[in-house]
Amino acid sequence: MKTVKAELSSSPAQTKLMPLRYCLVLTFLLIAGSAGAADLAELQEKALSNREVVQAYIADLEQSRRDVTLARSGLYPSVDLSYTANWLDEATAIEDRENQVASGRISWNIFAGFRDKYRIKSAKLLRQAEYHQLQGLKQDIKLAVALRYLAIFEQRANLRVAEDSVSTLRRLSEDAVNRYGVGLIRKSEMLKFQVDLDNAVIAEKKARAELAKSIALLGREVGVTVDAEGLTFEEFAELPAVPAREAYENEMLASRSEIRFLEELVGAAAMQVKVERARYYPSVDLAGVYNKYDDPPNSFTTDDDELRTQLTLSMNLFDGFAKKARVGAARLEKESLHYDLAETRRDLQVELSNLFLDYLVSVDNVVVADNGIDQAEENLRAIRVAYEEGVAVESELLDAVANLSRAKFNFVTAKSEGFATHFRIIRMVEQL
Repeated sequence: MKTVKAELSSSPAQTKLMPLRYCLVLTFLLIAGSAGAADLAELQEKALSNREVVQAYIADLEQSRRDVTLARSGLYPSVDLSYTANWLDEATAIEDRENQVASGRISWNIFAGFRDKYRIKSAKLLRQAEYHQLQGLKQDIKLAVALRYLAIFEQRANLRVAEDSVSTLRRLSEDAVNRYGVGLIRKSEMLKFQVDLDNAVIAEKKARAELAKSIALLGREVGVTVDAEGLTFEEFAELPAVPAREAYENEMLASRSEIRFLEELVGAAAMQVKVERARYYPSVDLAGVYNKYDDPPNSFTTDDDELRTQLTLSMNLFDGFAKKARVGAARLEKESLHYDLAETRRDLQVELSNLFLDYLVSVDNVVVADNGIDQAEENLRAIRVAYEEGVAVESELLDAVANLSRAKFNFVTAKSEGFATHFRIIRMVEQL
């Protein structure tokens, strides 16, 4: 099985990191897949294809398309057919005891205060809102996959650090046993190495379990079982350069799904206000009616069918202030959505600003953590030489080993936090 090294470095805009020492290289040995290797983009596409929640939102979008069709129905005429059979207890002068009427009616609303026009616009805006909601969901899923993918990378690196620590402490413990055997150290000193080795073994087992859990969580996000051995992690070669915050903020305000969603809702609410105001206008309806009678002999009619054209003008003058209440409620809904939109914009601006601050800190922390590894390695080398010469005690050597492991963990954490913040910044501008 082929292995490759993944060196972690900072942004080109920052101070370039020194080459990592051999122990750090061992920390980031990553298993690379062959033909079945998967990268982050492939995992994100699989998640969008496999997650049922995406299909549910697509169904909602399709339903909103049907709502547009329903809104358009008011523009078309209505065609009705009916057949009426009457049975009277006794005949009258104008109607036989048994008679039937077949009718056909074509009616068309010519004017209703442009109510249908505004309903159509409102339905279209609501459909666009559903579309933006779907796009936001897709971005959230991609972000979740990216963070789970990053978690595997981090946990695998932590496992390498833990394994390296166990390996180092095992060698020191074996050396301590030999020294104790020839009387160079006391038994209590030898046991200190064994205690630290046991703790390192426990930490290694925990790291291995965390890695397994991270793999399972990524599989849940993607919707299929993930082959961890085929993950490439090529995206984590180095942290990207720090982008211009102003440009990202403008892009976010223009394309963020939550903002676009609320903007469409505000537009739809404005159209709904006009729909309700249309109730104040008269309604004009045109109808053509055809009746076919079963003409009784004693009926006063001379024909057994009738064709009638009707033009109806109607207007409600008073309905208990219902129209006013509906218009007022629609206006309040529009104002409420305006306030929600303003609050959402401010919240996202603050969140984006904080993410940029976190990213700058992470980039600086990577540089500091890398320097810390250099210092911890040099300290361990000096303490080991002193210990072999009998100048340093075993506690100093164990502290030096622990410090090196801590420095490596700090480096992994700093780099992982940097990438996690980077993914969240990209999510803010809908570019995942």
